[in-house]
Amino acid sequence: MRRTAAALRADWRRSVLAVLSGLALAAAFPPYGYWQLSVVAVTALALLTKGRRPKQAAWTGFVFAVPFFVWLLQWLHVVGWDAVVGLSVIEAAFFVPLGAALALASRLPGWPLWGACVWVAEEAARDRLPFGGFPWGRLAFANAGSPFTPFAALGGAPLVTFGVALCGGLLAAGVLALWRLRGEGRTVRAVTGAAARVVLAAAVLCAAFAVPVPTKADGTMRVAVVQGNVARPGMHFLGRPMQILDNHVQATLQLAKDIQAGRAPRPDLVIWPENSSDLDPFAYPQAYAKITQAVRAVGVPVLVGALVDGPDTQHVQNEGILWDPLSGPGAEYTKQHPVPFGEYVPFRKELTKVISRLDEIPKDFYPGKHTGVMQMGPAKLGDVICFEVAYDGIVRDTVDAGARAIVVQTNNATYGRSGQPEQQLAMYRLRAVEHGRAVVAAATSGISALVAPNGKVEAHTKEFTRAVLDVNLPLRDQTTVADRIGAVPEWTLAIVGVLSCAAAIWLSRRGRPERKGKQ
Repeated sequence: MRRTAAALRADWRRSVLAVLSGLALAAAFPPYGYWQLSVVAVTALALLTKGRRPKQAAWTGFVFAVPFFVWLLQWLHVVGWDAVVGLSVIEAAFFVPLGAALALASRLPGWPLWGACVWVAEEAARDRLPFGGFPWGRLAFANAGSPFTPFAALGGAPLVTFGVALCGGLLAAGVLALWRLRGEGRTVRAVTGAAARVVLAAAVLCAAFAVPVPTKADGTMRVAVVQGNVARPGMHFLGRPMQILDNHVQATLQLAKDIQAGRAPRPDLVIWPENSSDLDPFAYPQAYAKITQAVRAVGVPVLVGALVDGPDTQHVQNEGILWDPLSGPGAEYTKQHPVPFGEYVPFRKELTKVISRLDEIPKDFYPGKHTGVMQMGPAKLGDVICFEVAYDGIVRDTVDAGARAIVVQTNNATYGRSGQPEQQLAMYRLRAVEHGRAVVAAATSGISALVAPNGKVEAHTKEFTRAVLDVNLPLRDQTTVADRIGAVPEWTLAIVGVLSCAAAIWLSRRGRPERKGKQ
């Protein structure tokens, strides 16, 4: 411990710079949205780990990541600051091998390229582990409206991350080359080498402009998004039983009156958000009757979000149910990826003895087994629920199954006015470009939105207001390159990143006996 303390004291300046760089990366994400800082932060971490021993660089990566995640995930404070810190430390643990890997990769020729692959490998692991992963904080999600965004149409979110990391690594190489000019003298070769690295970084940034982003619609349909609002923000947003359902029913009945009076056009589909029915309509006849009343009044299918009983008494299901004005409830989609510690409790028996707050989740959510593609009115649309939009595979599978547009049902009331809804909106924008599909999002309290296939937010609501968003939803059939090649870019880049570290270790071990012989 004395050696560790001495090392920390000797390296405190580097640690402070790592903390500041992590905070800069957090400011690159919504609600701030200074995407340029994502490149700056990657550049800084590359410089701070360059030439370091892996153990030193691992610490630098951890110190970089903890403040980044604490600020990024501060919206979890409504659950408790211990939840913010705990999740941040878990996520920051992935930056320990990232820092070490960046140090190893920096020993190789062309190290900015290998470093960018290492970033993709880190995100690939964090998106899947533990308990299915937690993708928040990916470089791609800070660049949903930046010049790097079009890369998503070629290789999805992983290629956007790769582009940002490569640009940052090349800038780091340029900074180092310029710094060396102070000692080596400003020879033509040295100046040219430094300038070339900066030019390459700019070329990566500009390359995205050459990527075609499909926007032409094959058709449209009229959609009304109902945002009924909630009793209050925070953990206890539900209010009294059926209050949220009443809010959405009343907003829909008013929409029906506006249609009959000619004040609003008749939509092809009405979308309610996740948890818009706060009671299981199949278990509570009064909830069933309320929904049926609203659907028949508006006269078109309504996609209803509800929690329904699961296959046994220990589970519930988070569903989107397509409710027809004539035949009633029909096709349904069950959320495939419940949120650990939010919608189910891993190791429930052991953990509830230690963390009493977990008792507030009395039943685990049962995961669905199929995509949310349904015939909704005149078109096949794909439903995903809330945080599922952060996971590459779920959205891609939905598009591959024939969705002509993406519907997101979400409930952000717990985290309202905290920056979390804006962070999720950025994900909608990236997914729109990645799949060449419009995204229409329905939220209980906001932000409900329509995002065009080019990632532009065409319409959105304010938070904690009752609103009906009337939009023309573009429909597309053509798939992007990212859809056709799937996860190939991610796995390829991640494997290259891991192999580059292995190569650096092998070369360093190979060189040791030679150095001893020379001595």
